[in-house]
Amino acid sequence: MKDFLKTQIRLVLISLYPESKQLLKGLDFEVSDTDFNFGDYTTNVAFNLAKILKKNPNVLAEELASKMQSISRINHCCDKIEALKGYVNFWLKLEYLDRNLDWLVKVKRFFPANHKTMVIDYSSPNIAKPFGIGHFRSTNIGGAIYNIYKFLGYKTISDNHLGDWGKYFGILIYQLESKVLKNKTSKERQDYLKKMTVSDLEKIYVDFHKEVENNPLLDEQARMWFKKLSDGNLTAKKIWQACIKVSLKEFNRIYKILGVKFDYSLGESFYKDMMLQVISEIKKKKLAQESQGALVVSFSDKDMPPGMLLKSDGATTYLTSDLAALKYRLKNFKPNLVIYEVGKEQDLHFKQLFKIAEMLGWLKNCELIHVAHGLFESSDGGKLSTRSGKTIYLEDVLEEAYKRTQSMISESDIKKSKIIVGKVALGALKYNDLSQHYSHNIIFDWNKILNLNGNSGPYLQYSYARAYNVLIKSKTNTKIKIKDISLDEKKILRKLSKFKEVVIEAGARFSPHILCLYLFELAQLYNNFYNNYPILKAETFKKQAMRLKITKGTANIIKIGLNLLGVETLSRM
Repeated sequence: MKDFLKTQIRLVLISLYPESKQLLKGLDFEVSDTDFNFGDYTTNVAFNLAKILKKNPNVLAEELASKMQSISRINHCCDKIEALKGYVNFWLKLEYLDRNLDWLVKVKRFFPANHKTMVIDYSSPNIAKPFGIGHFRSTNIGGAIYNIYKFLGYKTISDNHLGDWGKYFGILIYQLESKVLKNKTSKERQDYLKKMTVSDLEKIYVDFHKEVENNPLLDEQARMWFKKLSDGNLTAKKIWQACIKVSLKEFNRIYKILGVKFDYSLGESFYKDMMLQVISEIKKKKLAQESQGALVVSFSDKDMPPGMLLKSDGATTYLTSDLAALKYRLKNFKPNLVIYEVGKEQDLHFKQLFKIAEMLGWLKNCELIHVAHGLFESSDGGKLSTRSGKTIYLEDVLEEAYKRTQSMISESDIKKSKIIVGKVALGALKYNDLSQHYSHNIIFDWNKILNLNGNSGPYLQYSYARAYNVLIKSKTNTKIKIKDISLDEKKILRKLSKFKEVVIEAGARFSPHILCLYLFELAQLYNNFYNNYPILKAETFKKQAMRLKITKGTANIIKIGLNLLGVETLSRM
């Protein structure tokens, strides 16, 4: 509707002011949502037009509104068009809202395939580190963006870029070889590597950083062991493979709980040989130079420090790995859009990555986007990190959420109760995260993250269950034209008419919180309607049918919206 109105406004302006046709081509203006009291949409076009025509915006708004009221294409969907203080406001016809509701309750596919491909890199935990609450943000936000783009008609490809390469493994291998596995027999070594857990590996990593504070030379030992791994040393390789195996087992268990699946899970090591090819291409194009023994790429932007491709010892870096991964994706997936859902502390890294890809001429048909989410912080304001030993484990959060949710559920069937509690607890966590703008830092606070009231996952799950149970109690045919309804009912129809626009905006801005706010406002409108108007016991059969139709549309959109957010709906709570 916004696009339709913008097109019609441009046509009307050209007919009103043909002498300024060339100037009007570059006219920028908005058609946006407005308060219910002022219509469904409003435009600021008169203010921007006033700068070109040197006329009063109030006069221009009146001229535009008057002309648009006489055009049949616009009258087909707009009940009233009114100029007010320089703005032009549009009210949608009830007949249009009713047709839209009919479409919402029966359509299978909201957006046709657009023949575009989107690749999204998200979650991407580091091997040998526990799945912490920080990983949850990327997994959760990235998953919602993936769902939204698939809904919008894109061919979507998710790639879990596992951190299974780098100096980190030099630390683990050194610690294991010099302390844990030292003096063990071959069988004892094998047994330990089979039985070790991700928690064991985390402790080894934390202990190393405590020791390196007193003995900085240990850092060189870690570098040496990663170099051995890079060169194919068998001892290093066996330990590395054992770390990967135990980590993947743990990650897959967590992903199953979260209901997350990936199209690809390719670790950094997958691109090991490709990294050398990328470095060769960069050298051939004379984009890199040596600096203190390292290979770096310098940028024309003096505020951006050089990007390191090879360290002085010849070891590759995350930048090299990501360049190789990007080249692989561009060649094999041919995407129009590649999204990296990674924390904002990696902002410089992605600026360097994108700039080098541009310098190499890789981005002729592809756009790169870094969706930089904020961090979870501890209650004292510090960053949560494995190195400092301040990790909050996701599984602990899930268990605590489950315990706190149990008190909400009155289901007598224990088996069904467990299923409901699990879905409500997980929905609360996911929605709490997604309902906030992805760029915001979030203080880790149990009372906030598990707030089950107001704008929350459980509130929306309950709203859906309420609407669903109204529908299953009635067999009334809802194929009826809606007319003569209350303002509260019309508000719901007006909100439902904007669902597609909301999904488009959430996708364009990579912001699931836009969809969350819409669903919350829709649920509020429906619950207010539910509390104030009888549905199954409506005054007349026609009113009952119309109210059931509104209920059906609301339930359908809440379910679709929550599914896009990765939150499951429930038939009862």
